[in-house]
Amino acid sequence: MDRRPARIALAALRRVVAGPDYPATRPPLARLRPRPRTAAALRTLGLLALLGLALVTAQFLLDSRQLPVATAWVIALLTVAPLPVLLTRPLLAWRIMLVGQLFGTFNRRPTDGAVVVSPVAYESWPWSPTQVLVILVVLAVVAARVDRAVLAWIGLLSLIPVWIFVAPSSQVGVSLLFVVLLIVGDLVRGNLLTRRALAEQAELGELEKARRAVLEERARIARELHDVVAHHMSMIAVQAETAPYRLAAVPDPARAEFAAIADSARAALTDMRRLLGVLRSESEDPQTAPQPGLAELPALVAAAHRAGMTVTLDTDVAAEPSAPVGLAAYRIVQEGLANAARHAAGAEVRVTVRDRAGVLTVRVHNAAGGSPAGPDARGGGQGLAGMRERAVSLGGSFTACPTPEGGYAIEALLPTDAAPRDDPDRPSAPDRPGEPGRADERMGGAP
Repeated sequence: MDRRPARIALAALRRVVAGPDYPATRPPLARLRPRPRTAAALRTLGLLALLGLALVTAQFLLDSRQLPVATAWVIALLTVAPLPVLLTRPLLAWRIMLVGQLFGTFNRRPTDGAVVVSPVAYESWPWSPTQVLVILVVLAVVAARVDRAVLAWIGLLSLIPVWIFVAPSSQVGVSLLFVVLLIVGDLVRGNLLTRRALAEQAELGELEKARRAVLEERARIARELHDVVAHHMSMIAVQAETAPYRLAAVPDPARAEFAAIADSARAALTDMRRLLGVLRSESEDPQTAPQPGLAELPALVAAAHRAGMTVTLDTDVAAEPSAPVGLAAYRIVQEGLANAARHAAGAEVRVTVRDRAGVLTVRVHNAAGGSPAGPDARGGGQGLAGMRERAVSLGGSFTACPTPEGGYAIEALLPTDAAPRDDPDRPSAPDRPGEPGRADERMGGAP
């Protein structure tokens, strides 16, 4: 024997009697938050309307039931009490309404078939007109908010006062009215749920379409990088490795420089392959190789030495910063060295990394006297923009400007325990005095 329906019915009964309510998805006046005066005026009007309904109900009870003033006002307030919480707490509103159904018949006159001693007119309806209206409104709204099993118990319990207090000639009609209200409310709820499900499906479809578009764009970028950049880097590596064999009497310093060029090209190819793997991956969290940090700075400086640069590294870091900060510091130093080699070839470069009071200071300074390494040394790349975005995404700042001695310096301040944020494009601290407006022209970085 399947006991599942019985368990569902008992669980629904427990929820009707003393279970959790159905909270509103949006407060009734949520749309009027930008207009506080309008919301306050509507609240005042609602309160006045409730007091008016309570006054009408109390007057009816005083005139027709000859109740004491205090008793009449208690029943009147109990009659209108479900309305303020009806939209936000439908089960609570129904419970108050059911109590009002029972107490609203207090001191009622006899109905059809009763023996009447005094010549008083019969009351064919046991509730006041205001209470009848409140009962119908509460049933209609609750039916549109609760589950079907809970609604069945609500309908059954709401019909009990009808069969006890309503005149026999009206019991069937009132019961049918209640049932129709409950059925219509349930149909409205089903329609709302269907529309909500369709809206969610449409939203999921749009999100999936946007995701596919992003994946296609990433695949296109990966294809372009592979076909263009990777090809040129491969050619550079091959030419740098074969040049000493194709040239006669190549001195040892030149051989070492060709070897450094080949090593740099192969390292760039490795990073390029890793980047292509990330771009082509459909996973939200692709697996990547460990990223460089402060520990790899000596190797980076050594590679710059092999390329013919004069670089001094000065580090004073008490503890290793978080991985995002270490990666950002490494990339900033890497880009700073590349820009120094490009814009001030032959000039001495000093790299300084300091850790003070939870802030990592990264500074790359090249002395004056260097000369551009190529015809495109005026810039036009994205080096400074990329360094600034890395610093700002961690909550730090970035500056780049000429020095009074004629050289050039970049400096980044990074919180040591920072994590990447979602707004890297937020403006960072302004450049130091000098020529901040010409920073990108002077030090454009590698394209």
